Amino acid sequence: MNTLPRTSRRRFLRHAACGFGGLALNAMLADVARAAANPLALREPQFQPKAKRVIFLFMAGGPSQHDLFDYKPRLAKDHGLRLGLSKNPMPFPVGTDKFLTLGPMAKFAPRGQSGMVISDLLPHLHTVADDICLLRGMKADNAAHDLASLQFHTGSFSDVRPSMGAWVSYGLGTENRDLPSFISIQAGADVRTYGSAFLPAAHQGTVIASVPKDNKTPAIRFLNDPHATPELQRRQMDLVQSMNKRLLGRVEHDAQMEGMIQSFELAFRMQAETPKLVDLSQESKATQDLYGIGNPATEKNGRACLLARRLSEAGVRFVQVTMDGWDHHGDIRGNLPKSAAGSDQPCAALIKDLKSRGLLEDTLVIWSGEFGRTPWSQDLSGTAPIEKHGREHQPDSFCTWMAGGGVKGGLTHGETDELGYQVINGRVHVHDLHATILHLLGINHERLTYRYSGRDFRLTDVYGEVVKEILA
Repeated sequence: MNTLPRTSRRRFLRHAACGFGGLALNAMLADVARAAANPLALREPQFQPKAKRVIFLFMAGGPSQHDLFDYKPRLAKDHGLRLGLSKNPMPFPVGTDKFLTLGPMAKFAPRGQSGMVISDLLPHLHTVADDICLLRGMKADNAAHDLASLQFHTGSFSDVRPSMGAWVSYGLGTENRDLPSFISIQAGADVRTYGSAFLPAAHQGTVIASVPKDNKTPAIRFLNDPHATPELQRRQMDLVQSMNKRLLGRVEHDAQMEGMIQSFELAFRMQAETPKLVDLSQESKATQDLYGIGNPATEKNGRACLLARRLSEAGVRFVQVTMDGWDHHGDIRGNLPKSAAGSDQPCAALIKDLKSRGLLEDTLVIWSGEFGRTPWSQDLSGTAPIEKHGREHQPDSFCTWMAGGGVKGGLTHGETDELGYQVINGRVHVHDLHATILHLLGINHERLTYRYSGRDFRLTDVYGEVVKEILA
């Protein structure tokens, strides 16, 4: 990517020799110089974008597509029947023939003018069905939670790679110099899902573990110093920064030190900006009610989604909200409705709120888990009746939805076989999803690269195709 820092002098000369004009080369060098001075400097996309920012709603644990988005009459018909006796159209893994087919937990019906089929477990999402694009043919490569989650966030489950948010931050910079370009709300324990890996440290996600209910509780740890006035902190900062820059001048290149220098400056500016943004009391009661704030079932995720909207509106490039509790190996009939109820209203409210403020058009919202669940049941105890069974992990097919930011609202893309086990049409691999997200942001995924350890890395590795069918 010709606007990114850390590109070697040799590569610039090679590009120039291949036909770059003098003015173009000078512009590239000037942009790289600005980026080196400030890793979060605003950078132009490679082509006209449809989206300026991203809100990623991550449902950790693997939501069951069979009970939420991918209705299969065959599952309802064969409920309780062993897979080996149900004349399946496609082969299942060895040993699963003894498992029982598990029917859907709730009724399904067409929603909105588009007729998108969505479960009764998501009544609030019904009201925005015409705004979302449902991908029913998603595909990942690993059946383990940690590794599948890592692949969804970073593009790889076997190496330490930069996360989606870090790549987007690296490619486009921030729209607000007083805020990070990437914030992760309710982040999980795995720092790799919001880390920057070998990218400059300034691009890693800033964590907000939980959204405080009052102004006395800091949203970001260690951001404020109660023992020093702003004037004294500024003097301390200037001293420390002068020492850091002097040392950096000796070593010439140290990504960690450069990231630390920028982090100090950013943290100082954030002390004034962040408390105002995190104070949700500034929102009207109608808005808070829209997100379900005040309702114990939706309070936590409602506050997180409302904060995501406020951060995006303020110029944060990539906001990630993690909602856990979707790992239903047992008693899915009793547990899935609780997980759905806790996220349904906040997620739908985010779509409505962005739309009412004119932000949905250039804000890309993504909802997904790391994988889905199997069409057969799982009995953890070995003796429970089928009504108490759950579902196993299923990376071969699951559902993701997107809204705003240049995708077609009301579109259902992709199809699975009659038991919902394998994708038979419209498959979208995680790499394809990443390529599409970058495309909507005005970035060619093959050109967003960073040279590390002797080779160029990118979010999509050597894979990925833009899913053109879903582009508005």
